[in-house]
Amino acid sequence: MLDALLAALATPGLIWLVLITIVAGIVYGFAGFGAALVYMPVAVIFIAPVVAIATFAVSAMSSLVTVFPKALPLVNRKAVTILIISATLAASFGIWVLRVADVTAIRWVVVAVCSITLVALIAGWRYRVEPTTGTRIAIGGAAGFIGGLSGLTGPIMVLFQLAGRDSIATTRATTVVFLTVTSLLMLPLLALQGVLTGPAVALGFVLLVPYGFGAMVGQALFRPERERFYRVVAYAIIGMATLAGVPLWETL
Repeated sequence: MLDALLAALATPGLIWLVLITIVAGIVYGFAGFGAALVYMPVAVIFIAPVVAIATFAVSAMSSLVTVFPKALPLVNRKAVTILIISATLAASFGIWVLRVADVTAIRWVVVAVCSITLVALIAGWRYRVEPTTGTRIAIGGAAGFIGGLSGLTGPIMVLFQLAGRDSIATTRATTVVFLTVTSLLMLPLLALQGVLTGPAVALGFVLLVPYGFGAMVGQALFRPERERFYRVVAYAIIGMATLAGVPLWETL
């Protein structure tokens, strides 16, 4: 393990990885999601994508002692448990589809759904009824499947939360709990896929403290009474995630 840690400390561009991890943590601490969107584009410049995914999953464990404890009392535990279980099961399927299928058409559908929903939310659309268990299973499953397919588990979940009647504090807390737990549950899935290697784990632990520091800064910046500002930031992050998922960029 010492050799793996020394190798992690010798990673090319480590200082940039640390800095972008802090920024990703700040975004996550404030918004409750969006860290992967910040981290992944920069990380893959210096390390392989599979290593970037694994290191991010390991570093995200710091959320258990930073943003997670304050978020947990604010959530509907039964509801978020349903979302987490369905997302985890669907993530395995998303990873499998990513490995064996041509996913371009699926990614276009994902982009279209996110775009339409985002436009509707900006225009003021909200649902007024209490979501059923079936609805939560569907939303969790969709979020998990897309997460397994693209690494972006947050946007669908956040769109669902922002469209409801929950307060911004509850919305953020639900997203924090959902993403923290699903990230942890992704670790054994990554291990089964052979992605969670010793060097990746070591680098993830190196980045764990910067991520946790950033998350605490972001959490301190969050003000539940500033709902309009929070929504603008959330919509901007989801918009960037949607643009990043457009398959067209790969052909340019």
